[in-house]
Amino acid sequence: MRAAPVLLTPRLTLRGWRPDDRAPFAALNADPEVMRHFPASLTRAESDAAADRIEGHFARHGFGLWAVEIVGVAPFAGYVGLAVPSFQAAFTPCVEIGWRLARACWGQGYATEAARAAAHYGFETLRLPEVLSFTVPGNVGSRRVMEKLGMTRDPSDDFDHPSLPPGHALRRHVLYRLGA
Repeated sequence: MRAAPVLLTPRLTLRGWRPDDRAPFAALNADPEVMRHFPASLTRAESDAAADRIEGHFARHGFGLWAVEIVGVAPFAGYVGLAVPSFQAAFTPCVEIGWRLARACWGQGYATEAARAAAHYGFETLRLPEVLSFTVPGNVGSRRVMEKLGMTRDPSDDFDHPSLPPGHALRRHVLYRLGA
């Protein structure tokens, strides 16, 4: 299994996952406010399965969703990174940039700082021509991060998420793009 590369920013360490990350990951996945823009909060078993998938993605692709450590503040704050979506849409295959942080870490610029490092890695090391990000229209916080990264949205790219049934309140998604 390939080890996740470590990315450093002035305040953060983006690193591979450790066994002791699973409990705080489960806590943030169980937080209804963190999961407000997702179909449901996750049980501990579902959260552990998600962590397994994240680790498997690194093994398969050499990149993925890094565990985020706030140096001197929090040994695990959530994840930020790059992933290949598992569903099919008009814009796939692609590489998505995404994040999920514990509520206590919101509003301090951590997601933007970490996502900039992940995007830089994607463009400079992986030589990606573009990264995408998507969310539900009402996820103002994530959309703000996308815009701070310089991502742009063309409303004609917006889509219905194929993993959610027709009529589901979270099915419609906005799509943002960032080129190298």
